[in-house]
Amino acid sequence: MPAKNPRINVVLEKPVYDAIRKIAKKEGVSISLKARDLLREALEIHEDNILESIASEREGTFNRRNTLTDDDVWKD
Repeated sequence: MPAKNPRINVVLEKPVYDAIRKIAKKEGVSISLKARDLLREALEIHEDNILESIASEREGTFNRRNTLTDDDVWKD
């Protein structure tokens, strides 16, 4: 029976594998579940870094004279 979710194979250095194994054991979950959760967290951090970079760029070009007020935005 095919797997319900897509899978990937990853080769890890022994210290990384051991760290994930220890965390998984401590939390009472499988190694693959813990690896999945850590990947999700890493992707969230990566996305946050990209959005922070975009926000910093926009902040550098912000000009208060060109901004819209609440009334301008919410006109009927």
